[in-house]
Amino acid sequence: MFSLIGFLGLSAAFIAVLVSVLCFVVDHVMVLRAGRAQQGAYNKQVTRWACAGYTASLLSFVFLLVCCAVLVYCFFTGDVSIKYVVHERTLSDTSLTWLYKLAGLWAGRSGSLLFWSWLIALFTSAIILVRRRKLIHLDSIALLCMQLVLAAFLGVMLFAQANMPFTPTPASYFTSQGELSTSAQMLGMNWLLEHWAMVIHPPTLFVGYAGFTVPFAYAIASLVTGDASKRWVEHALRPTFVAWLFLSIGIGLGAIWAYVVLGWGGYWGWDAVENASLLSWLIGVALIHTFVVYRQRGAFKRWGIMCSCLAFGFVIVGTFISRSGIVQSVHAFEGDPVSLGLFGLLIGVAVLAGLVGLILRWKRYEADTAGADDVENMLSRDAAFYFNNIIMVLFTFVLTYMTISQALPAWMPFGHDALGKAAYNAIARPLGLFYLLIMAFGPLMGWGKTNFKTFVRDAKIPALCSVVLFVVLMAYFVTTLYPSYVATINTSSSVAQEMREMGPSWYYNGLAVVGFFIASVLFFNSLFILVRALRRSLALARARKAAKNAVSRGTFLLQTCARLGGFVAHCGVALMLIGLIGSSMYVTEKTSYLAYDGATDTSADIFTIKGYDLHFKGSDIQTNERTGKMHYTLFFDVAKDDKIIDSIAPSIAMDQITRQQKLSAAVTSSPLEDLFVVYRGTSAQGQLALDVRVNPLVSAVWLGFYVLIFGVLLSSLGVNSHTKE
Repeated sequence: MFSLIGFLGLSAAFIAVLVSVLCFVVDHVMVLRAGRAQQGAYNKQVTRWACAGYTASLLSFVFLLVCCAVLVYCFFTGDVSIKYVVHERTLSDTSLTWLYKLAGLWAGRSGSLLFWSWLIALFTSAIILVRRRKLIHLDSIALLCMQLVLAAFLGVMLFAQANMPFTPTPASYFTSQGELSTSAQMLGMNWLLEHWAMVIHPPTLFVGYAGFTVPFAYAIASLVTGDASKRWVEHALRPTFVAWLFLSIGIGLGAIWAYVVLGWGGYWGWDAVENASLLSWLIGVALIHTFVVYRQRGAFKRWGIMCSCLAFGFVIVGTFISRSGIVQSVHAFEGDPVSLGLFGLLIGVAVLAGLVGLILRWKRYEADTAGADDVENMLSRDAAFYFNNIIMVLFTFVLTYMTISQALPAWMPFGHDALGKAAYNAIARPLGLFYLLIMAFGPLMGWGKTNFKTFVRDAKIPALCSVVLFVVLMAYFVTTLYPSYVATINTSSSVAQEMREMGPSWYYNGLAVVGFFIASVLFFNSLFILVRALRRSLALARARKAAKNAVSRGTFLLQTCARLGGFVAHCGVALMLIGLIGSSMYVTEKTSYLAYDGATDTSADIFTIKGYDLHFKGSDIQTNERTGKMHYTLFFDVAKDDKIIDSIAPSIAMDQITRQQKLSAAVTSSPLEDLFVVYRGTSAQGQLALDVRVNPLVSAVWLGFYVLIFGVLLSSLGVNSHTKE
C-alpha cells in the first residue's frame, strides 16, 4: 500500500510540475505576443496563466512532501513493504536511533534524489509565498527554469527503476511466514554513516545544492527577459546566501565525521566526494562577491550570469562524481546510465545556456558606468574582486580535473592516476595563500585606484596589531611546530612521507610562515573594518534620529548585519588558516603496540608521545545479539607532566556478519593541540595496536568555522536591507 501511495504521489508531483511548466510557457508567449516584454511589462502584474503555474508549483511541493512522509513513516514504524526501506533502515538501538531512522530518507541514492527534489520544490514554494503579490514576469521565468530542473529529477526517478524509491519489496526478501529472510535482515544503512554529524551532513549539503538552482534560474530569467538591472540579483541574493551557508555547514559536519570516525587523524583528505561538495562551494565564493559588485556598482554583470550558471553546473558535476561510479569513496553511490545521462545533460544545458545567452545579450550586460568592468589598477578593490573570481573559477576546474583523473584516458595528463593528498596540497596551499592575501588587503583598497595616503591611514592600526599576533605565532612556530617537523621528517611514519612529498624544508616551512603572516593581517584588517562599519552604522542611526528620520530597530539591525557579516566571516577564515597550518602541516604521529596480558586485562607499558603518557586502565567487550555487532573499548588515563588530565576510551565496533569495522577515536582537546588516539585492534601476538597523533592548533579550525558560519548567517539576515558598504 505504501509503495503505491508513494508512486502515485511521485506521479502526481511530476504531472503538477509539467502543468506549471506549460502555464509559465503560455504566460511568456502571451507576454511576447502582446509586445510588452521589451517595454518592461515583466515588471507589472502577472497573468492568470502565471498564477495557475504558481498553484501547480505549490501542489508539486505538497505531493513531494507526502512522498517523503511515506518513507519517513515506514522507517519509523519498521514497515518493510518498500525495497528502499529494507536497504537503508538502521539496525542501531542507541539513543540516536530516531535520528538514524530519519536519515534513511536521504541515506541511499533514490531517497536522496527524492529529498533533493523536495528541497527544490521547497525553494520554489518559498519564492512564491514570500513574494506573493510582488511576483513579476521575471519571477515566472525563473520559476519555469526551476520547475524544468525539478521535472528532470522526477523523471529520472519515475523512468529509471534503479532510482525509484517506492519499488515494492520483492517476495524473495521474505520467508513463507512473511518475515524478512536472514539475508534480507543483513541489509541496512552503511554502518560508518551512523554518526550524528554524518546524519546531518547530507541534508545540509542538499539544501545548498537545491539553493544554487535559484541564482541559476534567475540568471536565465534575466537573459530571457533582457533585464540586466540588479533586480534579478536582489531576488536571488538571499537564497544564494542561504545555499552557501548550508553548503558550508555540510562541509564542516563532514569534516567532524571524518575526524572522529574514519580514524585516519584528519578532517580533510581530498577524497573524491569531499572534493565534489567543495566544487560548488568555491564557485559560490565567486558568485557572492560578484553579486556584491553587481548590486553596488552595476559592474561584473557578465560574471554574475556565468558564475550563477557555473554554480549550478558544478553542483551537478559534484553529483556526477559521487554517483557515476568513476571514482572510489567511502560515501559514494553506485552509478546508473539514466542518472549519468540526466546529470550530463544538466551540466551541458547550464553552461551553454549562460554562454549562448550572454553572446546574444552581450551589450546589455555592460557595466552601468563606462570602464567599471575594466581593472585599471592592480592595487584596487576592482582588481581584488576580479582575481577573487579568477582564482576560484580556475581552482574549481583544476580540482575537478584532478578528482576525475583516475577515470581519464592514459594519454591525458594524470590519466588513470588516483592523485594523493600531496598533489592537491601542492596546488591548494600556495594558491590558497595568494587568494587570502588578496582577501586581506582588498577591502582596504579603493575602487578604481587606491589612494596611498588613505590606505596607509587605514592600514596603520591593524598592521601594528598584526605584527603582535605574527610574533606570537612565530614564537609558537619556533618553540613547538618546527621542532615537531624536525623530529618527524626523518621517521618512517605516513605523516613524514607526506611532509617529504611537499618539498624541501625551506619551502615547506616557508609556506607556514607566510601563512601565519597572511592570517595575522587578514584577521586584524577584517576586525578593523568590522569595527569601523559598526561605528558607521551607529553614527548613521544617530544622524537619522536627530533628523527625525529614524529607522525601526529591526531595520537598523538588518542594516548592521549587512555591514558586519562579511568581515566577521573573513575573521573566521583567518582563524581557520592558523588552524589549518598547524593541524595539517605539523602533526606528530606514533604507531606502536602495547604489551597486553589478557588474563589480568593489564599492560605494563606506557605509550608516550610528545609529553603525553597513556596509562592503560582496562578494556571492555560488549556484544549485541540482535544486531550482531561487537564493541571493543580500551580505557586510558592521559597524563602530562606527571599529572592526569583526562580519561579516554578509543574503541572499535565490528559487524560479525560483514566483518566491517568502525573506529571511534578518542580525543583530548586543549586550546593549542589535540591528542588523537585510535585503537586499531590486536596483533597476532596479543598486543594492542595504537595510532596516536598530536594535532596542533586544530581548535582554531573549529572556532574559525563557527565564526565563518556566524558571519554568513549575519549576511543572510541583512542581505536585502539595501545598505551600501
